[in-house]
Amino acid sequence: MESNGSAAKRGRSARETGTALGFPARSCPAGNIEEKKVMGSSPFELHLVHLDLKGAPPKVSYLAEIFPLFHVLGANGVLLEYEDMFPYIEELKPLRANDAYSPTEIKEILNLAKLHQLEVIPLVQTFGHMEFVLKHKEFSHLREVASFPNSVNPHKEESLKLVSSMIEQVIALHDDLRWFHIGCDEVYYLGEGEESKEWLQQEENTTEKLCLAYMKAVASHVVSAHPTMKPIVWDDMLRGMSEETLRASGIAQLVELMIWDYTPDFDVNSKAILIEKYQKCNFSKLWFASAFKGATGVNQCLTLIGHHLKNHQQWLKVAESSPAGIIQGIALTGWQRYDHFSVLCELLPVGIPSLAVCLQALKNGGYSEKVKEDVETFLGLSSLEIETFMSDISGTFPGSEILSFVTQIAFYLKPSVDELLENNRYVTGWFSPYHRKRKKIHPIMIHHFQPDALRLLAKWTTASQELQTAMEKIFYTAAAEEWMEENVQPSLQRLQETVDDLDRAIEALS
Repeated sequence: MESNGSAAKRGRSARETGTALGFPARSCPAGNIEEKKVMGSSPFELHLVHLDLKGAPPKVSYLAEIFPLFHVLGANGVLLEYEDMFPYIEELKPLRANDAYSPTEIKEILNLAKLHQLEVIPLVQTFGHMEFVLKHKEFSHLREVASFPNSVNPHKEESLKLVSSMIEQVIALHDDLRWFHIGCDEVYYLGEGEESKEWLQQEENTTEKLCLAYMKAVASHVVSAHPTMKPIVWDDMLRGMSEETLRASGIAQLVELMIWDYTPDFDVNSKAILIEKYQKCNFSKLWFASAFKGATGVNQCLTLIGHHLKNHQQWLKVAESSPAGIIQGIALTGWQRYDHFSVLCELLPVGIPSLAVCLQALKNGGYSEKVKEDVETFLGLSSLEIETFMSDISGTFPGSEILSFVTQIAFYLKPSVDELLENNRYVTGWFSPYHRKRKKIHPIMIHHFQPDALRLLAKWTTASQELQTAMEKIFYTAAAEEWMEENVQPSLQRLQETVDDLDRAIEALS
């Protein structure tokens, strides 16, 4: 059921970079990056930085540090995907995460955005990607398919009432919103619920009509309650629909579409044809959505800048070929999870160099050596690597220490532990699982690997503690613990267990 490009977002694309478990090879070519000989200006009026708060949401104190940088780099808006971080109240209170922002913190975020000339557009999922709502027993009866919490049942009036209430609570804490993003991407299993199957038995009914009718209902609520506000929807559910179906639905009078593709080599001409189709269906304004991180692997640790830069270069080509006045802006997405239940991908500070390169490339109408030098200056980097993962990080931008620690761990933790436990002949030959289970060790062999094991354990224990301390300045404890448990503990635990087993074997000798 995936539409073009959605595999890239959901981590099932052959174009994904990085090796298994998110630990990259020491060098990962991204191909040659095209440089523009003649630099221009951005074809986009609005450059939105997308903050995906459904994973590792930053503390407000970090946003206070990073928003000025967003502005300097060329952003003039933020697309805030609240998910479970919004302080919902009353019957919606169960949606709140344990670390959800308070109303005061939301106001602080909005004030910070205004201070740094960043227009805020909230994003609230209302159709697909509703796991953060439908996982709760209070709302599970509103699932399209009873066993899957991803999509709401579009037939139930209560579904519309639920998402309308979510939208209204979010709007109530915002002032002067011009747009409101209602999501509606990747509505998987639509039409497969029992009510839908019954409805689809009528000859004139189709899944496309069902999709459009629900989108229209949600958008109509926004427009009728807030006439000066325009709903935005992701375009993927509409891409395959005919011009006739789209025109007849009247959806174009209610929403602006955000066309997304996060791949580095998508076909520009196909996008031009898609834009022409949407124009013929009376969509007066369109948005683009690129990615600066979170689109190359579900458990990716590091961001390969070249992949994302090429994606933005393609979008610049699309913009150049688009009719004047139809493109509203571009959202640079930074996915933090592929969905509510998946692991974390690259943390926000890790993706900042990629964001900087992509924003500056957009602002200047292309990439050049000057853009590279400017980014190095903005971020305090001695050398910016575009076509490989950077192995030496010494930046001065907010959160740069996180990038430095994560890079060390991604490059060296697992390989160094594997080298000791799987390639050291004294470990594999004289302290195998058989020996460990029986607490057996040849006394002569102890000094051949015990010092290395202890040194390695001390080194990585210290590094992990320093990383956790750095992370807890920026993220809530739950996010820091999750990242450490996924990316550090497996290797550290293997090492600790080996040292413990060795201690027991030595003790058994006496």
